[in-house]
Amino acid sequence: MKVSLLQSTEYATYYGTYITLVSDEYSLVEELEISLHRFIKFVQDIPMDKFDYRYAEDKWTIKDIIQHIIDAERVFAYRALRFARNDSTELPGFEENSYVDEANGNNRSIMELLTELSAVRQATLCLFKSFKEEQLLKIGIASNNPMSVRALGFTIIGHLNHHQKVFEERYL
Repeated sequence: MKVSLLQSTEYATYYGTYITLVSDEYSLVEELEISLHRFIKFVQDIPMDKFDYRYAEDKWTIKDIIQHIIDAERVFAYRALRFARNDSTELPGFEENSYVDEANGNNRSIMELLTELSAVRQATLCLFKSFKEEQLLKIGIASNNPMSVRALGFTIIGHLNHHQKVFEERYL
């Protein structure tokens, strides 16, 4: 299953920003693995003094953003689980700024954050590997918009890629 197979009806326009950042070279599961390794290597090459840097007063630090990536992946994977299991309950959005404010990511070490990100991604990989083809096509409602299970997987990847791009453009 590659990203080019997604239909625009499987996700809200907003998520297209992330989905377009996913390579069509690999399958969903392959890219879930590859993107994690690529991101960790990228972060390990960032100078230590940049992890607490904010490019503007009201912006998050790199540590805050990594914590945000972890939290968002958990939310997206939970949505995928619910939809794949045929749960038709509409799911609310989540307030990412409140999550960051409460997560305390900026007071954690970069190794702690990367270890947690790896653990969350391993759980996400196990979940997506367990889905049958027909489960990946199931659609539920989250944040008042339809979203397929496979679109959630590609959103997880694209969200990580988006933030790596932000690091490159605004933090380094």
